[in-house]
Amino acid sequence: MTATMKRLIKVGAICVAVAAAIGLALLLPPASTGGVAGAAAETKVPPAAAAWVAAWPKTDFSRHSVKLSEIRSGGPPKDGIPPIDDPKFQDAGKVEGIAATEPVISLKIGDDARAYPLAVLMWHEIANDTVGGVPVAVTFCPLCNAAVVFDRRLDGRVLDFGTTGKLRKSDLVMYDRQTESWWQQFLGEAIIGTMTGKRLTFLPSRIESFARFKERFPKGRVLVPNNPYMRRYGANPYAGYDGLARPFLYDGAMPANIAPLARVVSIGKVAWSLDFVRKRKRIEHGDYVITWSAGQNSALDSPLIARGRDVGNVVVQRKTEKGLVDAVHGIDFAFAFHAFHPDGVIHVK
Repeated sequence: MTATMKRLIKVGAICVAVAAAIGLALLLPPASTGGVAGAAAETKVPPAAAAWVAAWPKTDFSRHSVKLSEIRSGGPPKDGIPPIDDPKFQDAGKVEGIAATEPVISLKIGDDARAYPLAVLMWHEIANDTVGGVPVAVTFCPLCNAAVVFDRRLDGRVLDFGTTGKLRKSDLVMYDRQTESWWQQFLGEAIIGTMTGKRLTFLPSRIESFARFKERFPKGRVLVPNNPYMRRYGANPYAGYDGLARPFLYDGAMPANIAPLARVVSIGKVAWSLDFVRKRKRIEHGDYVITWSAGQNSALDSPLIARGRDVGNVVVQRKTEKGLVDAVHGIDFAFAFHAFHPDGVIHVK
């Protein structure tokens, strides 16, 4: 490991620790209220969740499917990373300030095609939107490189999502505003609260370069910041992250045959290293077809996303009677895939 890399790890760890301490302090109630212990006793909240009660009075912490000790602060308080609730779009041909090779999450439902640049989602992590008449949540967890799109409809109601400021296995923990249940972004599953055990429906999407999106959908629309001065859009606040030896805020088991922060392309519980996919260019797995082509920046490499190294474009499709159609898949860090699918398989050659 180089001296520069060691410095990155040390500085990053210090920043995260300080942010976590600040976040926890913001969640603790004033001493005059009787403290979190009293609130926990009154609501029968498990001791592990006592410090959360003040900020989450509507959340039923007595119902959970995971160990509450696995939940940790990522630093920011509730909605400290603000989700996008009123997304603003521009026509693809009119958008400025996005390099051709910058990554976007692309989604097409019916005739409605939209792109969500990681340059924007890096700072918001969740966009509540409606595409082709379907309420959707477009989400991105930088620490896991997990880009996931969900249908927000569940059990006869439409949910909208915010950020808890918490992580589990280094992955974003979301919450729905209707019940304030907590959801694991990587799995689309409610893990705390009245919705515990419920699962959202994943929708097929791609992470592709802006140029490829424009080529496929010349009349597509692109998410732009409501306030371009709100954040340093286009910058990567996690510079050098995908080159580190270990992920932040994760102390679980690591995959045995691949670097923790190497990208893997996954379909369910089967994954292939991005390096392997890049070498093969095309992989067939049952009815699925995975292809790779050059021309997309890593969003988690350079301080400026547009200068990130080329990780390429991955397309995952499924064979049908009508031809190939986009399929649900992941392009995540290997440690995250292993954390949530410990019995999964990662092919590296």
